[in-house]
Amino acid sequence: MKKIAIVGAGQSGLQLGLGLLAAGHQVTILSNRTAQDIAQGRVMSSQCMFDSALQIERGLGLDHWSRECPVVEGIGLCVPHPAQHGGKAADKAIDWAARLNAGAQSVDQRLKIPAWMDDFRRQGGELVLKDAGIAELEECTRSHDLTLVASGKGEISRLFERDAHRSRFDQPQRALALTYVTGMKPREPFSAVSFNLLPGVGEYFVFPALTTTGPCEIMVFEGVPGGPMDCWGDVKTPEQHLERSRWILDTFVPWEAERCRDIALTDDNGILAGRFAPTVRKPVATLPSGRKVLGMGDVVVLNDPITGQGSNNAAKCADTYLRSILARGNDDGNRDGNGAFDAAWMQQTFDRYWFGYAQWVTQWTNMLLAPPPPHVLKLLASAGTLAPLASALANGFDDPRTFFPWFADAGEADHYIDSCAAIAAMAAVPA
Repeated sequence: MKKIAIVGAGQSGLQLGLGLLAAGHQVTILSNRTAQDIAQGRVMSSQCMFDSALQIERGLGLDHWSRECPVVEGIGLCVPHPAQHGGKAADKAIDWAARLNAGAQSVDQRLKIPAWMDDFRRQGGELVLKDAGIAELEECTRSHDLTLVASGKGEISRLFERDAHRSRFDQPQRALALTYVTGMKPREPFSAVSFNLLPGVGEYFVFPALTTTGPCEIMVFEGVPGGPMDCWGDVKTPEQHLERSRWILDTFVPWEAERCRDIALTDDNGILAGRFAPTVRKPVATLPSGRKVLGMGDVVVLNDPITGQGSNNAAKCADTYLRSILARGNDDGNRDGNGAFDAAWMQQTFDRYWFGYAQWVTQWTNMLLAPPPPHVLKLLASAGTLAPLASALANGFDDPRTFFPWFADAGEADHYIDSCAAIAAMAAVPA
């Protein structure tokens, strides 16, 4: 049995902690917020999770909301024609939708995290309510075999050096906002992440979810900095936030505004606005004592939410780390930097996550933050007439590795379109 400390009680920290407890390890998690603080606080993310991430949760017995949570059945994409008539969007230039092979779900973290905190305590974990700084990390490394950092601001965040080679951007690429609402007209004929790409303006997507008050829809706004959707700075109240959300829909995505004539906020805390620079950080940090700590989740790979991968990444990072820790098994070692969980092991553990998964998510996400190159526009447009291509684009949200190489290379994109066309033609031939 190993003694393991985790700073941060979010998706990755709690998931890893619960997995380690189930494997017989002794786990301490440090959180700067109580379960009540989280449950009664502001929304933290949009957290749409796809099947492979949900399966990780189910394997650990952490899926407590499958009967209540609405299912996201597909992915839809709209791109309008160039804006006309006083800045209002014209009709759609691209419009298609495809079903997911398995449903996705979004559970408000104000529900999930408090419940997982209770699970963690019941299963024998030690949950310490404390703001963690350098001194607390030093204490954890003295008293535990391994210390991981899954959350942190200020001096903790500065421990992990930005990886300039892997971080394409050094400034925020979108002005972000969330609006949790009830009363939205359901999408027909099946529920979906309805993604609207607005060239030069930003993106808007919306999908069903479960929040503290029951089923809802989560509206996600991604405005190009300095553009017309970068418009949240003067919003002071929940009512103003909702009205600004309505204005964006009326102005740029009128087909989505039609679904929203009767919407209301789920609660006054069902809103969020802000911005951050997508950043990859080096995973091993050195404390003043020389001891090492390992970063995980958003601490080391923080992507823009444009592709809806945040909670999925967190779940898969925690799963990779769990497997790596368990594979280390009962290795003997000490805590002076030369033991079972030394710096080399920490780097190797992160590398499994980065090279095996996260690098592809990061590349795909960063591509969508830039103006789409011609081959990507061709892929998106071709999906409107090629069902196999639409299906591949939709189901790639569950595993973005499947987008490569054809999403990133013009020649490969043409080959992939041709292969999808051949599949579609074969399917159209009568038996």
